[in-house]
Amino acid sequence: MAEPDLPPLTPEQKRWAFAAAGLFLLAVGFLGFALNTGVMQVFAVGWVALMIVGFVGASRVAKGDFAHPLFKAQVMLHVVAIGLLVAVMIRAFS
Repeated sequence: MAEPDLPPLTPEQKRWAFAAAGLFLLAVGFLGFALNTGVMQVFAVGWVALMIVGFVGASRVAKGDFAHPLFKAQVMLHVVAIGLLVAVMIRAFS
């Protein structure tokens, strides 16, 4: 039995999905850096785990709508995590 075609994503949904994907790739890249250098390993592993659990949970509750306020809140939560990471790095190098 063929599955029904899904409706195309709106531009707003695409923007939030790309933002989430970009943040996830950044977190995985930082995880690789942390494991390679031995710096902030616990944060890096926890951040990736938090992203997986958060994005999966938010997308289930939002029923796949990337423009849902809960999914947007998850993206903004990880933007704040990047801000904290940058603040820690600035503090460490100054």
